[in-house]
Amino acid sequence: MISGIASLVFIPLLAIAAAHMIWALGGSYPARTPELLARTVLGTKGRDRVPRLASAVISLLILAAGIVALSLADPAPGAVMIGLGIALALVFAGRGLIGYTKAWQARTPVEPFRTMDRKFYSPLCLAIGAGFVFLIVWRFM
Repeated sequence: MISGIASLVFIPLLAIAAAHMIWALGGSYPARTPELLARTVLGTKGRDRVPRLASAVISLLILAAGIVALSLADPAPGAVMIGLGIALALVFAGRGLIGYTKAWQARTPVEPFRTMDRKFYSPLCLAIGAGFVFLIVWRFM
């Protein structure tokens, strides 16, 4: 069961990491144009492109988070891995929660990001955060 939960955390993280790497390489998938991509994934005014270097770094960090999730399925992940899992649970839960705050909504008012964040990005972050919490709690049961 724990391997299944780890996989359910890893798979969306792998997909997100792949999308960020595509953007880092200059692609605009799944948007038709770089401008639409920026409006869809950034949500801030005045941005017409997704930063390529930031996308590459984020891609690698998200992939690393996925690897941590898989590592937590190991019968004896070790204190460092458990600490990373706790940190990632807080990061993803925090990102998920902040998406529903007025301050975040004011900072990212551009559509379609605003709608996508409320319907998909924030709930997905909350689910990933909950997955990390489950993987950590499972260690102590």
